[in-house]
Amino acid sequence: MSSVDLNSKIPNNVGLADDPKLQRALEKWLPNYLEWWHDMGPTDFEDKPVFLRTAISVERGGWANYDYVKMPDYRWGIFLAPNEGEPTIKCGDDAGTPAWLDVPGEHRNALRRIIVTQADTEPASVEQQRLLGHIAPSLYDLRNLFQVNVEEGRHLWAMVYLLHKYFGRDGRDEADELLQRRSGDADKPRILGAFNQPCDHWLSFFAFTMFTDRDGKYQLAALAESGFDPLARSTQFMLTEEAHHLFVGDTGIQRIIKRSAELQALDPNGDVRAQGGIDFELIQRTINYWYTYSLDLFGGEISSNASSFFASGLKGRFHEHRFEDHRAIEGEYRLPVVEGGKLVEKDVALRNAMNEVLRDAYVADCERVIARWNKTLETAGSPTRLSLPSRRFHRHQGIYAGHAFDPQGNLISAEEYEANRSRWLLVPEDNEYLLSIMKPCYEPGKFANWIAPPTKGIEGRPVEFEYVKLHD
Repeated sequence: MSSVDLNSKIPNNVGLADDPKLQRALEKWLPNYLEWWHDMGPTDFEDKPVFLRTAISVERGGWANYDYVKMPDYRWGIFLAPNEGEPTIKCGDDAGTPAWLDVPGEHRNALRRIIVTQADTEPASVEQQRLLGHIAPSLYDLRNLFQVNVEEGRHLWAMVYLLHKYFGRDGRDEADELLQRRSGDADKPRILGAFNQPCDHWLSFFAFTMFTDRDGKYQLAALAESGFDPLARSTQFMLTEEAHHLFVGDTGIQRIIKRSAELQALDPNGDVRAQGGIDFELIQRTINYWYTYSLDLFGGEISSNASSFFASGLKGRFHEHRFEDHRAIEGEYRLPVVEGGKLVEKDVALRNAMNEVLRDAYVADCERVIARWNKTLETAGSPTRLSLPSRRFHRHQGIYAGHAFDPQGNLISAEEYEANRSRWLLVPEDNEYLLSIMKPCYEPGKFANWIAPPTKGIEGRPVEFEYVKLHD
């Protein structure tokens, strides 16, 4: 089914009206979700009309509609990408055989774990970003923040639907728990580390949407290869929305870089901070911080779970169709590991390195963005160049956690690491400075001093369009 029932209390293209029991369960969950949104979302802007896009179709080129919407009235819905032919299992031992339309009993626990982990990231990011509207650098950026927020909410609905429909009481309990955990809470934190980190200023927001949401792209793409067809089709549609989140982060930091280069040229000493801007050392520390936390989200470099998920056809590689061998029974992956206080190369069975294969694709994607940012610096005449740190630096998951590395990936002592931490990573003093310069700029067409305007507006509107109506 591809047509969307827009008249339903919960817009959907999954035939919810034909399953009254499921429909009642989800409609019961809806007020709990709205209560969570009111408590943990951008509450102070609930009465403001925002120029948002809303899914009204799942067909290519026609899935989004733009209009002013108050966020609590946003039509969160459940959308599966249309089927293109008979679905098959894309990878693993049963590659090429028909995909599952229901949950195989032997994979029930693993699939539930995968779906819950993905689902937990969606409300977490809304919680992390809930206060950023108060220091927005423009109405354009305020609108983009809110678009990201409501779409993260819709992605939560996509996963909650799967839990309710396919996992019975266990799934319903998991869906309730998703509204109980809180980002950064000492007693009930979110499942993954990056989603418990503070995101209290716009430099972190742009880095989060650039790096952490980009991890989301690769996780969703791997799940889009799943042999469980409803999960694959849910994540395929989520990817169409995720692209905007990456755009917000990529262009947001690029605009900061452009403005910082302008301020660097304006200052007689090349001092960006003296001109009220964000210096490149601070930008680099922010890259180091969020990129490395995002690397953790892929899991361990050597992983029996990753091997099992691939072998079972639950999770594939990025663009699995581009690989010739979809079973990957043979083959090895060469990996630097720490042995005897030194880095040595080790060959790992390919299936056990599937997390690292996915991480490789992510790193290459990030490197392409860094190259574009450096082109911006070159065009501006700035001598500064930005870079990604080693994937071994500042890690909390996998084989490099527990070891100290510098940003170049060299093994160092814990003492040397701590002595240089403030040079390499965001520290409280950085946050204090950023918050001191980040004052709200709500006049249409105006932008805070520390960021350049975008090259164009949204959906054909001019940059000076009133993207959020803050006043009647």
